[in-house]
Amino acid sequence: MSTTANGTAPDMKLFYACFISLVTTAFGFILRALILPQWGHDFNLTQTQLGEIAGVGLWPFAISIVLFSLVIDKIGYKTAMIFAVICHLTSAVLTIFASGYWMLYIGSFICALGNGTVEAVANPVVATMFPKQKIKWLSILHAGWAGGLVLGGIMALLLGVDTRWEYKIALILIPTITYALMMISRKFPLNERVQAGVSYKEMLQEVGAGGALIIVALIIFQLGAVFGWSTTANVAITLIITAGFGYYTRSFGQPLFIVLLLIMIPLATTELGTDSWITDLMTPEMNKIGFQAGWVLVYTSAIMFGLRFFAGPISHKFSSPGLLAICSGVAAVGLYMMSFSSGSMILLAATVYGLGKSFFWPAMLGMVSERFPKGGALTLNITGGLGMIAAGVIGAGILGFIQDKSVDQKVSAYDAQNNTAIHSTYITEQKTSLFGNYKALDQTKLSSADPQQQLTVTTIRDAAKKEALRYIVAFPLIMLVSFILLILYFRSKGGYKAVLLTKETEPASTPY
Repeated sequence: MSTTANGTAPDMKLFYACFISLVTTAFGFILRALILPQWGHDFNLTQTQLGEIAGVGLWPFAISIVLFSLVIDKIGYKTAMIFAVICHLTSAVLTIFASGYWMLYIGSFICALGNGTVEAVANPVVATMFPKQKIKWLSILHAGWAGGLVLGGIMALLLGVDTRWEYKIALILIPTITYALMMISRKFPLNERVQAGVSYKEMLQEVGAGGALIIVALIIFQLGAVFGWSTTANVAITLIITAGFGYYTRSFGQPLFIVLLLIMIPLATTELGTDSWITDLMTPEMNKIGFQAGWVLVYTSAIMFGLRFFAGPISHKFSSPGLLAICSGVAAVGLYMMSFSSGSMILLAATVYGLGKSFFWPAMLGMVSERFPKGGALTLNITGGLGMIAAGVIGAGILGFIQDKSVDQKVSAYDAQNNTAIHSTYITEQKTSLFGNYKALDQTKLSSADPQQQLTVTTIRDAAKKEALRYIVAFPLIMLVSFILLILYFRSKGGYKAVLLTKETEPASTPY
């Protein structure tokens, strides 16, 4: 067993509490992903609206994880975890009693705040507990996410399609109460950068104005979309906050850290953006072979759960950027295969995708923690926060938008070829989103259409669902190129090295 930054044995009961807290965040994610199609039917929501609900289950994560990272060493990890428990309980109640779009939206928003708070605690705590084995133990910690997807998914799917969705949402109470009881008696360690004597300002300087600009811009523009702020107001608020941060820190930030932040955007979109929609996108094909589509997400998560326990030796063999480059290529192939597979081939395609996405999140967090330990909780958690907001704003939203636009265009083309008026009858709702204006299918009108028109529109819609995955392949390809360039960069510097902090605050490098 390794030792913590101050030489003591790690508290494994605390680690298990952090592990279960990650299970809880996964429950909130998969239960909403499985129920998303049902919400669309029950509340007559467009695909883009469903994407917005899926997105708000992700991007507020960035708000809580960043804000808590700025103060968590002052207020204490346990205080933050209590806030997370309150968020998860409140979210469950609001969602169960939801009466429409906005209650679902607010319930998902609060759940995401709780999820961000959990990771604001769990990531730096585990990195501090295992300073020389960060990739290994952060990957095992995030196996809790994958395990939660599997466990929550199986429990919800076994309840069957006829069980009310409110009962499925209530399943999140099980891990919430469990981690609350487990962590309440534990003593949390000081972060490794605090133990090493690195000052608060030095931590902020690792992020600098450059890093602040990226995360602040995404958060402010998303809040602006919610509250109706003008573009001018969004830009002004972003620049004021970034300028203030830059003036205080007198630092642009570590260039490599800023590069990793930018790469985190396609990484999170590839993994979480796709996972937000995978149940809905695979429903038509899975129905053809007699299975609930949720099993695809459960299956790929099971692969991820098993592999994350072996991330330590694998990352040492390939290095963190090498492992991430390999995963990017595999994920691109898997997503492309899923966009055209049918029948039993879906299982093969899902296997390839599951292998590809397995190490994305923990390996990226591990690399940031290894290279920038002086950044403490802030650099580590800004990376995770940026990933969640990118997945919520870009990933979940763009997949819904792609589907709506595709259905709009395909039905219009069908009308032109067959001299029908299906488009003007059933695609009538003019909507606006972050990605532009679109027309959406009116679910209520379609439900009362004659069987032949229903079949026509449903066939077109089902084709659009699968094809949407093809557009996402661009994101892992961007990552593949980026990580190959990083590998070449590190080779030019003598190889990839993890930076260790000593109590004298002088960094010591440990090569892989």
